[in-house]
Amino acid sequence: MASNETGPATPPQRHLPGHIAAALAGAGGAADSAGQPWAGRSLAGEDARIHNFEDDDGTASESYLAAVGALRNGTGDEAGVVASLASARVFIPIVAQLAEEADGRDGLQADKQADMALVTLQAADGRTAMPAFTSTAALSAWHPGARPVAVYAARAALSAVAEGAELLVLDPGSEFTFVVRRPAVWALAQQLEWSPSYADAELAAEMGAGAAAFPAVRSIELVPGRGVAARAADGTVVAGGGAGPELQVVLYLEDGLDASGVQGLVAGLQEQWSRNVLFGERVDSIDIKLRRADRQPTA
Repeated sequence: MASNETGPATPPQRHLPGHIAAALAGAGGAADSAGQPWAGRSLAGEDARIHNFEDDDGTASESYLAAVGALRNGTGDEAGVVASLASARVFIPIVAQLAEEADGRDGLQADKQADMALVTLQAADGRTAMPAFTSTAALSAWHPGARPVAVYAARAALSAVAEGAELLVLDPGSEFTFVVRRPAVWALAQQLEWSPSYADAELAAEMGAGAAAFPAVRSIELVPGRGVAARAADGTVVAGGGAGPELQVVLYLEDGLDASGVQGLVAGLQEQWSRNVLFGERVDSIDIKLRRADRQPTA
């Protein structure tokens, strides 16, 4: 997500989410279950086995790799990638964060303390994003000093919600980065099936019903937004995995509206949709495109 992140942000002092703290403790605290220190530990080869998933060699989930491969070659979609995460293990990066140092008195230097903290990123639009990695190799390449905590992706989504992050960023800095947007993060955290807003028939019906209150709107169409596409490290454009806006609403309007009328219409529609519970749950971000009703595609 090179174009959508500014790098790790320094997180405020806080407790880790309970399930992450438990996973960290279960992974051996300052040392692994064999008493071997974490400090200086390589994340390659046998040293990748530093978590609670038995017989896990630290490589990416085969189902996730298959879903991403299908997305990239045009035979799959975003929903398939998110569905593959339902049972996938990922790694959350935990880093040592220096606690605030107490003032030294009488010429004595106060001891420094380090707490463990989740890493967060800042997306280009200012939102908080949480990184997660499908393999220890990807995490190590991104931040060699981070400790990988293995959790199911649903648990990673719960951590993102707990941290106030609206995006879950898979494998930032790697050959291909996939962004799980807010509605999919919520669905994953609740272990529910997710469908992108631009392919959601129920959402389209709700938004169409809301637009029916505005006579100048002849019809609406939901299509993938300009932020759905992602760019891989090799420059190829992938039809999914972008940070948003993920939904484009095409409004087909009757002729005769002036600029003021169009502005008022769009504002009214946005206000009405924002009050709709389904819209709030299933739409991450939108842009609106205006077209004349006589340019509406025929069935």
